[in-house]
Amino acid sequence: MCSARSALVAVVAIGASLLGSDARSQDFDSVDIQTTQLAERIYMLVGAGGNIAVSAGDDGVFLVDDQFAPLTEKIRAAITALSERPVRFVINTHLHGDHTGGNENFGKAGSVIIAHDSVRQRMSVRQFLSAFNREVAPAPPAALPVITFNDTVTLHLNGEAVTVSHVPPAHTDGDAIVHFTGSDVVHMGDLVRSSSYPFVDLDSGGSIEGMITATDRGLAIAGENTKIIPGHGSLMDRSQLLEYRSMLVVLQDRVRAAIAEGKSVEELIAENPLADLEARWGGRGPEYTEQTLRIFYSDLSGS
Repeated sequence: MCSARSALVAVVAIGASLLGSDARSQDFDSVDIQTTQLAERIYMLVGAGGNIAVSAGDDGVFLVDDQFAPLTEKIRAAITALSERPVRFVINTHLHGDHTGGNENFGKAGSVIIAHDSVRQRMSVRQFLSAFNREVAPAPPAALPVITFNDTVTLHLNGEAVTVSHVPPAHTDGDAIVHFTGSDVVHMGDLVRSSSYPFVDLDSGGSIEGMITATDRGLAIAGENTKIIPGHGSLMDRSQLLEYRSMLVVLQDRVRAAIAEGKSVEELIAENPLADLEARWGGRGPEYTEQTLRIFYSDLSGS
């Protein structure tokens, strides 16, 4: 592993990107928005930050997540290539700024923002992530969800029912899975990453057990041909989601075993217990792997 100082610097940078709080320092001029059609009316937009789902049809356009504020015009241009109708709704899968950074821009333009109760509550006040030693200011009023829900809400738009379901605390305590029932597409937000370990935001109510439970929810929804949009990374299918779940369980079991043996977190990290998983899941680099182990250790040890 890298030195403690270099790990801290790199991990803080990762945390800033996750939160979207350093958006002004990022080079968004070079970001291109890539559009992939997943079904007749459903598209995935990939740029910087969380993946976006777009439903475009006779009833208008609605989005799932909206990345960073400086990318809004590029995102709008990508949407206009699909439909000239307005963006009526934006659904947030959770609170982090790389998924909600465009809320203010879309909200001011008339889009109705929808999210779980906890997302509005947390975005309304100052947040602090100890894992990244970073503070996040409250969101401006126009960025806050206007419609919130406790368990499930269903939108009937563009020829299909779209269910938005809250899951027990997982990545955060406000995560939602969005299921385009007619199109057989599921957006899972940061409950899933296609090529890296998860980030469990303990300060925002997340938990390891919840991540596994949420993955089980996704598996219960998904069929053989279901297209699964992860929070970050490439499109997934059910078999890949099952592979992701297996990784979560292995990671949890190995950290639990180290805790049971009385090992400190530093001893755990020194053993490099995820060496056999790195080729598949270590895509964000050794600093992120180390931080993942620290978060899992903290959660499972209660420290």
